[in-house]
Amino acid sequence: MNRRYDTARFAESVHLLRAYFDRPAITTDLITGFPGETEEEFAQTLDFIRACDFARMHIFPYSRRPGTPAAKMSGQVPNAVKEERAHRAAEIARDMEYAYLDSFVGQTLPVLFEEERDGLWLGHTTRYCQVGVSSSESLHNQLRLVRLTGREGSQLTGELG
Repeated sequence: MNRRYDTARFAESVHLLRAYFDRPAITTDLITGFPGETEEEFAQTLDFIRACDFARMHIFPYSRRPGTPAAKMSGQVPNAVKEERAHRAAEIARDMEYAYLDSFVGQTLPVLFEEERDGLWLGHTTRYCQVGVSSSESLHNQLRLVRLTGREGSQLTGELG
């Protein structure tokens, strides 16, 4: 895809970030089924994303766009294969995201609250982890300490400190 880096350089960047920062939220996008992608290459991609251990990923199947160089490439991957690969990658991404979020449970962290929805105040930690807490007071635009008590899906739960 004409990137100016390769997986070795990308992995080095991930390693450096983790060497200098405590649990940075490293995220990425992944396109599955780019023209010419083989099952073996996709398996290598899955190994690579596991090794990087991303906090969150945005995964989508390659979409052919008329007029682009990739649209003219041979080896166009069938839609069903692209979708199936995206699904497999998403399962791994979900597991990595949940493990990342779980690593914060039990800690007390500052959370900037943004909105109230369905009886919970929602905000984000400094690593952009979404947190929901119950509160009868308005927490809009407040930075408050929250003891993180659990995780429900992709959201941490907690109690005001």
